[in-house]
Amino acid sequence: MEIRPLSLQLRDYRLVTAEILYHLPDHPGLLQSFVWQDYDLAPRLPVLHKFLDFWSHNLDGKLHSVKVAKTEIITPGKWRHTETLLSIH
Repeated sequence: MEIRPLSLQLRDYRLVTAEILYHLPDHPGLLQSFVWQDYDLAPRLPVLHKFLDFWSHNLDGKLHSVKVAKTEIITPGKWRHTETLLSIH
């Protein structure tokens, strides 16, 4: 059964994006970019680590580097104070 994104976010999962640079198997001097995105628990990122372990054990392209960004999609409401209230009739 698939867990829905809202359910994951309520359990402190956040949308994580990783840019993975890896060496092309046939041309190791060239780098290719792959973008991965999923819900994960920051800062430990167990889902990303599981994916990278799978990559390193099953795919030919050797990993070069990984850049990670995360965002909180569900956040508390923001309150702003206004200095002036104008009414136009």
